[in-house]
Amino acid sequence: MSPALGLAAAILASYLAGSFPTSILVGKLCFGRDIREEGSGNAGGTNAFRVFGWKAGLAVVAVDVGKGLVAALLLSRLGSSSGLPRELLRLLAGSAAVAGHVWTVFAGFRGGKGVATAAGALAAIALWPFACAALVFALVLGLGGIVSLASLAAALAFPLSLFALALAGGPSSPLLLGFSCLLALLVFYTHRANIGRLRRGEEQGFERLRVLGRLLDRLRSRAPGGPRP
Repeated sequence: MSPALGLAAAILASYLAGSFPTSILVGKLCFGRDIREEGSGNAGGTNAFRVFGWKAGLAVVAVDVGKGLVAALLLSRLGSSSGLPRELLRLLAGSAAVAGHVWTVFAGFRGGKGVATAAGALAAIALWPFACAALVFALVLGLGGIVSLASLAAALAFPLSLFALALAGGPSSPLLLGFSCLLALLVFYTHRANIGRLRRGEEQGFERLRVLGRLLDRLRSRAPGGPRP
């Protein structure tokens, strides 16, 4: 396989893998409903949680994360004949998978917001910065129960953790830092409606996911002088 053809195959295969319309198929095959016509109308994991319940939502998120992992770890190898660095190949394949998830060819280019698929790709490329971003996601979600806010915070945390790692004298990758900044911009773009609702105080959350928030509420209510139930 020629270098150019191998690179094209890696990108196309990754895009098609990312395009797999997980939540749409789960909705139609398991519930006989189109997720794009319910809830927020978004074909992603958060709306699957909201519309179909936590079991279906968890399955959707797991598959969407897997799409990014498969693209970055496996499908990127199709472009090895191109001679490009492995990190760049993984970034290109991961980016193609995220693009496929957001603009899926199998559902009229109307997909999800790309967070889960991007998480899978970044976990394959830079595990420790990904772990930092995942921790930020969990903390914000646990405090407020709002997935969109947690996603935005995690999108910022990944490049910030890379920058902090470089300042501390650890291994640095300008390529990965630039990519993560562009990815953060994409996440903010796909969440632009959510940002509007957050600013107006209208964004809906999941109370059962607000574990840390409820714990803090209980601690404050028991503190001397605190509010009483």
